[in-house]
Amino acid sequence: MAKASTAHREGSVGAQLQYWRRARHLSQLALATEAEVSPRHICFIETGRANPSREMVLLLSRALDVPLRERNSLLLAAGFAPVYRETNLDAPELGPIRGALDAILRQQEPFPAIVMNRHWDIVRANAASTRLARLLLGERAATAPPNLLRRIFDPDSMRPFVANWKAVAESLVQRVHREAVGGVTDERTRALLADLLAYPGVPRTWLQPDPGATLTPVVPVSYVKGERRFDFFSTVTTLGTPQDITLQEVRIECFFPANPATEAAARDLAQEHPDGC
Repeated sequence: MAKASTAHREGSVGAQLQYWRRARHLSQLALATEAEVSPRHICFIETGRANPSREMVLLLSRALDVPLRERNSLLLAAGFAPVYRETNLDAPELGPIRGALDAILRQQEPFPAIVMNRHWDIVRANAASTRLARLLLGERAATAPPNLLRRIFDPDSMRPFVANWKAVAESLVQRVHREAVGGVTDERTRALLADLLAYPGVPRTWLQPDPGATLTPVVPVSYVKGERRFDFFSTVTTLGTPQDITLQEVRIECFFPANPATEAAARDLAQEHPDGC
């Protein structure tokens, strides 16, 4: 397992539990009530005066809704072996999951759909996504960043073709802040945000979440190149109650036509390039 990178993960199990308790805005009493243990025991664990058992670490992790990756970190800090696996999506044992993901991607045709990991890296995409990227970027599509956020923010990628770029970009940044796995932005995600905000024309104020921002369930995105225009809105799906780190962090984003013109344009593009190329 990779070494934890943030300060709270490198600390004692008590410090890590305290971090997650505060991230969840819970008092020791509230956590104790949720986990059905004594507040004194919570206090002793957090201050290092008591060593939690493996069962107690898992109990408190569940009560705090700690992501699976971070539950393993808590177990390691307490001196126990990790419980949750992190299986490569291409591993044979995840064949049924890949089959389900591919079925969703196929079902979405002729409209785009992608599968992303925790850090917005595109790990799977349907032919419609490939067609749209090739239409917008031409030969550069083959070397486009494999990360959705970088594609949208990079002036040398899809950004020039997003007609409502500022609204889309700001909404995506707020989504990163709000949809971080476990509700807490990890170090790699913070580094990604810093890279995005280093692009020209990106307000530095976006680095911090806007507490007053309203995260709407549907954010339209419009792609325009020449006379062709595609207006989409998207939905995000996660896998229910996974017991594998990889599966917990998978997100499926499906794009739907926002109007009949886009539906017709997507079908026309599919007729022109049925294999996605």
